[in-house]
Amino acid sequence: MRKYLMLALLAATSANFALADASCDARAAEKKLAGAAKTSFLKKCEKDAAAAQKSCDAKAAEKKLAGAAKNSFVKKCVKDSAPAK
Repeated sequence: MRKYLMLALLAATSANFALADASCDARAAEKKLAGAAKTSFLKKCEKDAAAAQKSCDAKAAEKKLAGAAKNSFVKKCVKDSAPAK
């Protein structure tokens, strides 16, 4: 049971980082960035996304959320913490 819980948690975290990567790529394309500017932008964007994920995970832990409630909370929290386009 513990193994499946860890796999689900890993999958949820990986999905959020994948969404962050796609979002960062989309924002870089929207800004028409290329080369070093794009690389720098993506690095900062992904760093900010990771920090948001960590912060939201901590908030979910404080609220003692688990399962679908935690996933939903973290997903909304990360989305809300993303900078405006």
